[in-house]
Amino acid sequence: MEKVQILWADDEIDLLKPHIMFLENKGYEVTTVNNGRDAVELVKAKEFDIIFLDENMPGISGLETLMQIKNLRSTVPVVMITKNEAEEIMEEAIGGKIADYLIKPVNPNQILLSLKKNLEDKRLISEKTSQSYQQEFRQIGMSMSDRLSWNEWVDVYKKLVYWEIELEASKDPSMYDILTMQKSEANHLFSKFVENNYLGWFKNPDTAPLLSHELMKRKAFPLVDQSEEPVFFLLIDNLRYDQWKVIQPAIQELFKIVEEDTYCSILPTATQYARNAIFSGMMPSEIQKRFPDKWISDEDEEGKNNFEEDFLVDQIQRLRKTYKHSYTKVTNLDAGKALVDQVPNMFRNKLNVIVYNFVDMLSHARTDMKVIKELAQDEKGYRSITRSWFEHSPLLETLKRIAEKPAKVIITTDHGTIRVKDPSKIIGDRNTNTNLRYKLGKNLNYEKKDVLEIRNPTEAFLPKVNVSTAYVFVKGDKFFAYPNNFNYYANFYKDTFQHGGISPEEMIIPVITLQSKA
Repeated sequence: MEKVQILWADDEIDLLKPHIMFLENKGYEVTTVNNGRDAVELVKAKEFDIIFLDENMPGISGLETLMQIKNLRSTVPVVMITKNEAEEIMEEAIGGKIADYLIKPVNPNQILLSLKKNLEDKRLISEKTSQSYQQEFRQIGMSMSDRLSWNEWVDVYKKLVYWEIELEASKDPSMYDILTMQKSEANHLFSKFVENNYLGWFKNPDTAPLLSHELMKRKAFPLVDQSEEPVFFLLIDNLRYDQWKVIQPAIQELFKIVEEDTYCSILPTATQYARNAIFSGMMPSEIQKRFPDKWISDEDEEGKNNFEEDFLVDQIQRLRKTYKHSYTKVTNLDAGKALVDQVPNMFRNKLNVIVYNFVDMLSHARTDMKVIKELAQDEKGYRSITRSWFEHSPLLETLKRIAEKPAKVIITTDHGTIRVKDPSKIIGDRNTNTNLRYKLGKNLNYEKKDVLEIRNPTEAFLPKVNVSTAYVFVKGDKFFAYPNNFNYYANFYKDTFQHGGISPEEMIIPVITLQSKA
């Protein structure tokens, strides 16, 4: 193993020989110079792993040396060592992106600690993360083998998301592979849980988790009723729980998290069904019955979410709510910029509903656009591009505007997505819908082990196109493919993000209540 290369620049370098011998005995290789110019010349000629730099040297100062070194090698960690405790010196050094700051006289253990912190920190954190996951791996596995309730499944899923993000940062591929296998097992067992319980939730509502059609009634409206401040109900389409976790730090700078909860998306976990259920406060078959002219069937070409505001108004009136409200949908950048300017006027309303469509567009672009496909080729990339978008989006600017005044915010979504991997063959007639995670029609032929089949849609409050209509929902990370051109579609859609079926990613939905810090 190659020795760590240290460059130490100090005009009193001869007095530091005991420190240098201590480091060399620890296995480090130390190159010394007594002025800034020589340090810069050495950095030009050779790569060092870390540099110790005295702040007060003759000729060019330590701060000037720092700037020249950073211009040559911006990523090398530089530790500033100084007798001067003046605040402006510290601020200038920190502004120059130093890795650490030590006050003379320094002892060998201080130097060693700084080395370990800057050179071995990532390795030590990675090892600790891997060890911690190994300890919890068995516990998670044992809990999944029990007959879990909905809330227990939520806990398992949250733990898996936590470890996925932690192991991703630790860059331990072996542990990440083990986690991926455990997630796959969780998907399989969660699908069985839904298969065994979903229809029962409608027969015995007391046993059911909070479902899409009750979200406004049980989360949003009570908050509006109790709050003296305006409430902003923000639905970011297609936002998975792990995506919420990566945008959470930026939001916590503006808001206090009052509650981090979840609810269960209805089946199909698709916008037409789940989001319409949220705003209408009804299940899909009930919407079709109440609004026959506004329920759009799967095979129809027109937009399937054009009446969300009508559904919302109807639900508010049915529940005899009289407060002033607004509804805004953002589907492009210009609409997002316009939303920022609308915020001051929204404070006149008790309830403001905002639907933001970016993440949904991202998941579709992930399938259709090569560039996005390369940027978001897996969950890590999908989370990364979500965080990057959010931090530079009009949505964050909107939240900053809201946070300037007392207000409450609910952030949620209508369904999640899953990265699909394995095709499952299905045969249907020409009227069968095109979604890759669920199908409805008559005379469907499919692999029964791969799906939850609902032969009587009435039991699940789903619309019936005709007497023999059946619904099938694919489980886990599979997706439907027709036998014609099977291999082509199997390869084209493999590793794309889809929704409509059964998985924790699609069904366990974040619903976050925030209070502005204003």
